[in-house]
Amino acid sequence: MPRIVVDVMPKPEILDPQGKAIAGALPRLGFTGFAEVRQGKRFELSVEGDVTEEVLQAARDAAATLLSNPVIEDVTRVEVIEDAQ
Repeated sequence: MPRIVVDVMPKPEILDPQGKAIAGALPRLGFTGFAEVRQGKRFELSVEGDVTEEVLQAARDAAATLLSNPVIEDVTRVEVIEDAQ
């Protein structure tokens, strides 16, 4: 069954306290070399049948109006992925 993946990230000018907390924890756990962390959201929408351009556009519309808050977030990806069988 195909899926559409939607990634949403905070806008660059928006404070990301979860990302800052993760960035602070990484070196304490021995993970070095990372300058910044931003935490976002990932949605996977399963599709019955084929992913047509209309279905993909519906996913884009849902991402812009329901899955993200356009005031503080950007939709960074809307992409079809196929399940590996």
